[in-house]
Amino acid sequence: MDLATFPSNMKISFVEPAILLNAFAMTLTIPLTTQYVYRRIWEESGNYSFVSKDSNVSECDQNKSSPIFAFREEVQKKVSLFSLQMDISGLIPGLVSTFMLLSSSDNYGRKLPMVLSSVGALVTSIWLCLLSYFAFPVQLLIASTFIGALCGNYTTFWGACFAYIVDQCKEHKQKTIRIAIIDFMLGIVTGLTGLSSGYFIRELGFVWSFFIIAVVLIVNLTYILFFLSDPMKESLSQPITMSCCEGFKDLFYRTYMLFKNRPGKQRCLLCLLIFIIVIYFFVIIGISPVFTLYELGSPLCWNEVLIGYGSALGSVSFLSSFLGIWLFSFCMEDIHITFIGIFTTMVGMAMAAFARTTLLMFLVRVPLLFAIMPLSVLRSMLSKVVRSTEQVLSSASTGRREAMQFSYRKSPVTTCRTDDCEHESTYHLPCLLNQLHNQLFINDQCYISFFLLN
Repeated sequence: MDLATFPSNMKISFVEPAILLNAFAMTLTIPLTTQYVYRRIWEESGNYSFVSKDSNVSECDQNKSSPIFAFREEVQKKVSLFSLQMDISGLIPGLVSTFMLLSSSDNYGRKLPMVLSSVGALVTSIWLCLLSYFAFPVQLLIASTFIGALCGNYTTFWGACFAYIVDQCKEHKQKTIRIAIIDFMLGIVTGLTGLSSGYFIRELGFVWSFFIIAVVLIVNLTYILFFLSDPMKESLSQPITMSCCEGFKDLFYRTYMLFKNRPGKQRCLLCLLIFIIVIYFFVIIGISPVFTLYELGSPLCWNEVLIGYGSALGSVSFLSSFLGIWLFSFCMEDIHITFIGIFTTMVGMAMAAFARTTLLMFLVRVPLLFAIMPLSVLRSMLSKVVRSTEQVLSSASTGRREAMQFSYRKSPVTTCRTDDCEHESTYHLPCLLNQLHNQLFINDQCYISFFLLN
């Protein structure tokens, strides 16, 4: 039997395998790409050969008058600039493709954005494999990022996957349990992947590591295409004639009316909450690349294994933040929970600024265990300011502002959908907030799931 014509009633309705495979590929791609770019720029910028800390400690010279110290500083600046250029090249096409694909998925099914974004990720991973094997100019990564973003990015994939889950779950309790299970599984997968990323580089090298990522994405694409059902497409009884362009205009108009129809005090509160979410999100997203570059440079000079350990510890914050919200919500107000999360994040940042040893840099992750908490709580506070029928609009407004501040485009995802508007077309835009679902806070009239991978 041809897999393409496999009966729909015999297909699998679980999107969790696709989510976990994609999470593995994403979590492994990010540190590998950063370290590959760092090593390539290191080798192209001077005559020094890249040596890990455990091979030659003298390479991590802390004397500012030493040539190797100045060389490391120069490499870090170049890598930071190159990473910014690469991410900006994928920002605009990624935003456009994400909006177009997710909004069209209301009419044509959720598998369309899943497939196209997986194809884009697969093309990028294959290009990384060829780039590392043939040692092509590293600047070509900017072009490949732009082309891959035209097919969508990880934001597109996560948005479609969580919309898929919301389509299947009709009861609020069922959604809560299913998302909670996914959060738990994602915490394990991302933690183990980050932990093993250093060993992938050390034992297999960059070429084979990128090849493994490509194989995983091929398996994931095969599962989505031939074995995953599409309940949204099957439930469509009649086609919806509204185009994506019309939906885009309608979304902006309703967002404008969201602010216009508010009293002065509520309008100020709404703007303030959105501003705080954007600023805090920008800080949280900036932690990962800054930490990686700082760990690679003097005085730490971490190797790939230690960076993997740090990445694994960072993944724990997703689970610990969820537990923190669950515990603190019994005895504290939302504003107090937010303050705890922001204060502990400030402590972690301050510790990182003065971290000069490996032990202290690992301890930096301890106060950052609640770093994701404010994003969920602030979003729940935002949902209380607007009416239930305007939840999607407020999320879309937040998403556009956050997207313009977004430098590492591969991390965040959000999908928004209203359950009480079954006969209306719901337009999705990546809200780019956090991994934690806030079913504990949002009313039954509107379900919004949030997700973020470090």
